[in-house]
Amino acid sequence: MGEKRAYKPRNPGGGRKKLKPEYDAGENLKEQMESAVALYEEDCSLRSIADALTLNPIKVRKLLITAGVYESEVAEKVKNTFEEYRETQDYKTSILSTANTLNLSKASVTSYLPYQKGVYFPSTASKEKISVGAERQRRYRAMKRWRTDSTEENFWGVVVAYAGMKFKTYSGLSFSYEVRKGRNGEYTKELWIDRREKSKSLAWSSIVLALGNIKGEVIDRPKALGDIRGATYIYGMFYRFGLINVPDEVKEKMGHPKDRKK
Repeated sequence: MGEKRAYKPRNPGGGRKKLKPEYDAGENLKEQMESAVALYEEDCSLRSIADALTLNPIKVRKLLITAGVYESEVAEKVKNTFEEYRETQDYKTSILSTANTLNLSKASVTSYLPYQKGVYFPSTASKEKISVGAERQRRYRAMKRWRTDSTEENFWGVVVAYAGMKFKTYSGLSFSYEVRKGRNGEYTKELWIDRREKSKSLAWSSIVLALGNIKGEVIDRPKALGDIRGATYIYGMFYRFGLINVPDEVKEKMGHPKDRKK
């Protein structure tokens, strides 16, 4: 036998070259989802979206689920059941357990779950990880839940959904707010205005108090919501939420919610 060839370290990034280096599966998935969401927001059916994108309707549904904009009773059941099993089982076993529990095929369960790889994520993901369309749908669903069942918990969902959006005060001052999480991973019931180092805090209890003080369709000034700390910010939030109307001369400074960029 000949001499043993000396070991030659492999260069970083070496190995088999991609046959299609320009192809990016994640980017391709992102583009498909953006297109699907755009059509879905125009009230197109799954079939019409599938025809427009030359995709299977089941894949379109999965794209929309991954984007966090699709809702149905079956999808909700699959999601909740799968997540419950996922706490103690691996991914594949959780799919089988979900299929057995709901009397569905493995393929059906998979079709109702978001893609594991991709840019978009389900509704529990942070805003930084979802599309503009998915974020808009999240706000719409939060408001719809609260209008259907006006509980304090559902209104908190509206406040969380609008975090990071631009608002205007009575005098036309632009602001936004941030909702932070505590050590337990849950949101604290406190809003931080403008995301500055020395941000002003706004207590959830003040917002709830102001909500109960809404009387009449047109609220002429922030103090009409009560002698509440942070009423000027709450006034701008409620106007953006569509909960109150303001005098015409005030609209010139605050703008109309539908005229402002979402």
